Amino acid sequence: MSLFLIEQPIPSNERPTDVVSIIVKTVESSGGEVVESRTTASGEIAFIVVEHHDAGSLEADLSGAGFDADIALVRLVGADLEIVKSRTGGNYLVEWDLPDGLDMDTYLARKAEKSPLYDQVPEVRFERTYVREDMGKCLCFYEAGCEDDVRHAREVVATPVDRLHELDR
Repeated sequence: MSLFLIEQPIPSNERPTDVVSIIVKTVESSGGEVVESRTTASGEIAFIVVEHHDAGSLEADLSGAGFDADIALVRLVGADLEIVKSRTGGNYLVEWDLPDGLDMDTYLARKAEKSPLYDQVPEVRFERTYVREDMGKCLCFYEAGCEDDVRHAREVVATPVDRLHELDR
């Protein structure tokens, strides 16, 4: 099965837990497995990573349940899938819109080169990254005391922050 990222805006009149619950049930009833689901602390967006056999059927099933989610094939970097399934760490999420022309091999080489630099920022623990296979963006999860610490860690590894979200626990 492949990994897919589902990004679903949460309407202001909906509870995030209710939206996520319906998405999880829909994914599971269509033969998929939820790897992790996180919502922003503001309750505006749900980020759900799933294993599923087919993007088309996943999209159709979510649409049938009333969702117009962004669904993208992703690759997990920096963590073991089974560990992520057993414990979902990280209280901050950074979205980086990848630059045009960047290919996966170059991205992965740069990630491998820069990741050891996180050791210079002990107040932040890098958890994992999901990079979209279409190279549209990546989502990086961190455990940190505050937003400024995450921004500092990104500066150390010379990587931009396009959007930074505190995550709900």
